[in-house]
Amino acid sequence: MHLEIKPLTPELAADFFDFFENRAFTDNSPYRCYCQFYQMTKEQEKAAFDKVDGPDIGRVARKVAERQIDSGILQGYLAFADGVTIGWCNANDKANFPIESCTGERFYAPAKKREKAVVCFEIAPEFRGKGVATALLLRVVADAKAEGYIAIEGFPVVRNKRYEWDNAGPIRLYEKVGFIKVAETEKNAVMRKELR
Repeated sequence: MHLEIKPLTPELAADFFDFFENRAFTDNSPYRCYCQFYQMTKEQEKAAFDKVDGPDIGRVARKVAERQIDSGILQGYLAFADGVTIGWCNANDKANFPIESCTGERFYAPAKKREKAVVCFEIAPEFRGKGVATALLLRVVADAKAEGYIAIEGFPVVRNKRYEWDNAGPIRLYEKVGFIKVAETEKNAVMRKELR
């Protein structure tokens, strides 16, 4: 397998949507999204989805993600195997997140170009366990360091056993790339890697 990691740009939006619509959730995953919710406030979510139901929810979610990609609010990396998108990592400047996302997460920090947050991974089922998430996270670290960030944080769910749909990534993934646990909430560890 020839694996290539590319930062999400508006020019790669078609690859992003191809992945989420055709490969990301083919294994009865409990998730169905375009990774757009972390970048939305509760008010933005309500305005976008309040009067929408049924099949229109997916159409509206895609439109929200399209706007986020075009404006640079949704950032991350796509993994390609032999030219086909097979993975995604939502990695963004903490200043690009709302103070509290519509999902209740708090990744926000006010200073731009200081810290990044890694908040989600999605890997096509047949490519899991093959190092794709590790390759994505290594690219996030390399680019953040080159761009002058001082640290990256990830927020994996604390679990006693492997979970197939671990969209925040397992703690061991972060440890493998040199992150250390600096805090723990009721359900999440805060994994941090200093870059200076």
